Amino acid sequence: MKFSLDKRERFCIFQIDDDKLLSNHAPELKSELLNLAKDEYKNIILDLSHVQFVDSSGLSALLVGNRLAKENDGTFVLTNLSPHIQKLVKISQLESILTIIPTLSEAIDYVMMEELDRDLRS
Repeated sequence: MKFSLDKRERFCIFQIDDDKLLSNHAPELKSELLNLAKDEYKNIILDLSHVQFVDSSGLSALLVGNRLAKENDGTFVLTNLSPHIQKLVKISQLESILTIIPTLSEAIDYVMMEELDRDLRS
């Protein structure tokens, strides 16, 4: 799986550079998300702008990322979903579990607002 990371102070942007997120890529994605959590990146934006197709194993990897962020009191955001992936998420009834933001800039704003809210609560 080809991907790029943009590590910033309060979040990380993980961009998948393949057009498919399938069962052969899911273990690597899960591993990379675990590594980010270990590196104390609790806020992750997963940019799927290049991805056109996701299978059930790919969805499972997305749920792992979401769980890791929640366990670390962080935020996991999916952005730039293709119409096919949006439909799959809806059919799988995951739209109430996963945070989906239309654009990368909106996703960054969302994560920063969540961080501000957590800072104010603590």
